[in-house]
Amino acid sequence: MNKKYLYMLSAGHLSVDINSGSLPALLPFFVSEYGMDYTSVAGLMFASSCFSSIIQPVFGHLADKGSRQWFMVLGILMAGLGLSLTGFVTDTKGSKEGHRQTNACPLYSFSNEAARNVNAIAGSKKGQGMSIFSVGGNGGFGLGPLLAVFLVTCFGMKGTAFYGIASLFTAGMVALSAPAIRRESSRQLTEAPQNGPQGQPRENDWPAFARLFLVILFRSTLYASISSFLPLFCIQALGASNAVGSATLSIISISGIVATLAGGWLADRKGYVNTVRYGACLMVPCLAVIVLTQNIWGVYAMLIPMSFAMQGSYAAFVVLGQSYLAKSLGFASGVTLGLSFSLGGMVVPSLGWYADIYGIAPLMTVILMIAAACAAATFLLPEPKYK
Repeated sequence: MNKKYLYMLSAGHLSVDINSGSLPALLPFFVSEYGMDYTSVAGLMFASSCFSSIIQPVFGHLADKGSRQWFMVLGILMAGLGLSLTGFVTDTKGSKEGHRQTNACPLYSFSNEAARNVNAIAGSKKGQGMSIFSVGGNGGFGLGPLLAVFLVTCFGMKGTAFYGIASLFTAGMVALSAPAIRRESSRQLTEAPQNGPQGQPRENDWPAFARLFLVILFRSTLYASISSFLPLFCIQALGASNAVGSATLSIISISGIVATLAGGWLADRKGYVNTVRYGACLMVPCLAVIVLTQNIWGVYAMLIPMSFAMQGSYAAFVVLGQSYLAKSLGFASGVTLGLSFSLGGMVVPSLGWYADIYGIAPLMTVILMIAAACAAATFLLPEPKYK
């Protein structure tokens, strides 16, 4: 496993996802500076999620047609330059044209060519390789909100130009490294066995991938639900302060970096299916403690185990998807990387509607049921034929 190239690809992942993490933190500034209403803000987030859900599998499918290293560079540039333009919208009076401009700017793509290269470069330690790559994305999501608030507070809306400058720098590094990354990927693929057991050529296992997609749907809904409603549950149902409630997500995010690395190590030793199953099953008792104790200390006691449950299996199910679709690594990466976050964002509004009617505490019981369904779905996953 050539870690030098993995770190480079992880840096590219950080550069892309720091934009994704920054966008929600910029929404209040869009409201105050551009006069956007809440419908426009919600539409912006929905458009961003939908576009990511569509474009990542599409780019992954194109990557399967042949190695396209420039996809990685293009993804970094589109992410950074797109978000940087949101600070230079010409119409700040809340007109429809200004809203259209703002909505168009952050629609970026992230090429799954990087994930294909990680799969090859990692050699036999695919879990560890994917975990290193994933840490860049997790770090981007964690640092994005802090960076966005700092830039706009210190420099105004034009401070978003930093995202464009940073993306140019990172894209340049990746572009210079791309030939070496391609050579290393080709070398690893040449040394790896091209056939499965008994010498049969590798094939796609679509039924197994469909079962994995079901797990991804539950997991994504669970992740988005906890991110959206756990702080509100602490504040409104348990009487915690805003700072104490919001800190729950910070603890989950920070410990998630360690959890992702530990999960990659575990996946290489215990298997990808087992690691995904362990994470999903661990989430059930964690949420049960929160729902049954109705105590802020019970919530805080479960935050680190919940982080390991959610983030520890991330690398495992990405590699598992690539193992199921052994001939379509790019498409598998697009689905597992792209839909693992955005699918849940489309389901969460209906959960918010439920909370408006029945309350935030009953909603946590529903989230517990979703966790149980996710755990049950992992027992449908077969062992991959190819590794």
